Amino acid sequence: MRLRTGLALVAAGFFGLAGTAIPAAATASAPQSATASQSARAGVQLPVADPSPGVKKLFTIRDERIEESSGLAKSQRFEGIYWTMNDSGDRARVFGIDTTGKVRMVLSFKAEVRDVEAVAVDRDGTIYIADIGDNKANRDRVEIYTIPEPDRLGDANVSYHRYDFTYPDGAHDAETLLVEPGTNQLYIVTKSTKGGAIYAAPPAPSRQGTNELTKLASAPAGAFTDGTFLPDGQRVVLRTMTGVTTVTWGESPALVATATVSASQGESVAVGPSGDTVLVGSEGANSAVYQLPVPAKKAAATPPAGTATPKPNTATESGSEPAKSHSLRWILIG
Repeated sequence: MRLRTGLALVAAGFFGLAGTAIPAAATASAPQSATASQSARAGVQLPVADPSPGVKKLFTIRDERIEESSGLAKSQRFEGIYWTMNDSGDRARVFGIDTTGKVRMVLSFKAEVRDVEAVAVDRDGTIYIADIGDNKANRDRVEIYTIPEPDRLGDANVSYHRYDFTYPDGAHDAETLLVEPGTNQLYIVTKSTKGGAIYAAPPAPSRQGTNELTKLASAPAGAFTDGTFLPDGQRVVLRTMTGVTTVTWGESPALVATATVSASQGESVAVGPSGDTVLVGSEGANSAVYQLPVPAKKAAATPPAGTATPKPNTATESGSEPAKSHSLRWILIG
């Protein structure tokens, strides 16, 4: 497997490093989630999208084999099929479910997994199963397994490849694997309420030996439980226990907006049936999956037709300096 890098991030890029200010494009017009409140206490202000009337329950996963769905990824080969898997405690397998919540196939592979936390699918139809959970931060390595999407629906035992990775700065807990659409470049976002980090895999990881990840930048406070690139490759949606956050991706990445999702133990996010929606899921038996619009910044208000837009005064009536505008909000990380 060859992964071509499209790395456009620098150390001060994604989310900004400690002490870096990032302009926020959205206005906080909806109540902040618990995670957003924690972020505020840590010096991070997340912009919040308008309350979305488009949130709807799409289906419920009703299969006794799926008790701790901990990831979700849209199939490249089968219309309306999403891949999910159980958290730690299950054997090595992924489930293909349709948009009614019915399991249509199970792919099993003979590997010894410890704490699988994420699943992703690249543009070529390769499924990535990320065994990256490490609650005690004591693993000397983490593993990512790859299996091919099958040609037809149905249960199967499949062959796999395993890639071992280490962090350059010690063990970390993580639940988010990102696969860049244009390049198949892999990224891991670590999980920490004090602020995780973003790590990149080598452009062409080897199955021989261990691959060292590269730390790109610090992430804001927040326990991210999953994430996905949007089809344009320019934005990422990250999941927390209580909501989702849209982030621009590139040389000047920035938080765009967040949306709160009323679901307990939020664990997964995937691209929806259309590129402007996402699906979000949670752990537990008979867990529900919701569809909502991708969080976006609030549109600027348009003056009514025929109404002149007042020009700023050059001075106040008292002759003092004009009042300064403070409409531009900033996110301060650190």
